[in-house]
Amino acid sequence: MTDTRPTPISAGTLSTIKGIAHGFFTRQGGVSGSIYASLNVGFGSKDVSEDVAENRRRALAALDGATALNTVYQIHGKDVERVTGTWDPTESPHADAMVTATPGIAIGVLSADCTPVLFAAEDGSIVGAAHAGWRGAVGGVLGATLDAMEEMGADRKRIHAAVGPTIAQPSYEVGPEFPAPFLAENEDNARFFRPSTRDGHHMFDLPGYVEAQLKSLGLSDIEVLPHDTCAEEDLFFSYRRATHRGEKDYGRGLSAILVTG
Repeated sequence: MTDTRPTPISAGTLSTIKGIAHGFFTRQGGVSGSIYASLNVGFGSKDVSEDVAENRRRALAALDGATALNTVYQIHGKDVERVTGTWDPTESPHADAMVTATPGIAIGVLSADCTPVLFAAEDGSIVGAAHAGWRGAVGGVLGATLDAMEEMGADRKRIHAAVGPTIAQPSYEVGPEFPAPFLAENEDNARFFRPSTRDGHHMFDLPGYVEAQLKSLGLSDIEVLPHDTCAEEDLFFSYRRATHRGEKDYGRGLSAILVTG
């Protein structure tokens, strides 16, 4: 087997911080086949578990200074795991975000259209990773992640955030009931919806909403990567694309960050 290192996408705002490493991985550089081709890192999928394990090993090798990779069993909530050690990836705690100050442990979130957000304190001492689907974003997972970083000693005003590849507005049609929870939060959130070609439906700007939330939470250094997971099939897995095609499963992509020490 050829030992190919995947090449993750980097965010400029995080790349400027010393003492950390990060990456938003594409679906390229792994060993999985069929609909999981090729860097599927999700043990929750129906992919061959040995292939998933090898893909995770390859991703870990692509993160400078990483000795272990922690991911969580994501439940579209706002629970945050404080990471000081490692765990078996098939027995992960239920949460949608992690924070850590422990060098060498990469914390990663899985996604296939939902929004991955990576955080780092400006001095590189504390990092965070959050899985923000629309439920988690409305439910407060981003604020909970920042609160946890502050509890560990980070200065919120000096936290950098990168919003990773996610489903973009042109690909994200939602039903007539969808705007209600966003408008209940703030009527200004109407700006993230535009009419669809179908009556009563809307096109939703999830990354725009996430960016606005981060700004409202006090962050000033925010980068949004310009990708659409649903439209860019060669680079990303997509739950929506798989659903439209009637496929029974889908791969999961990885976004990870760590303190290197």
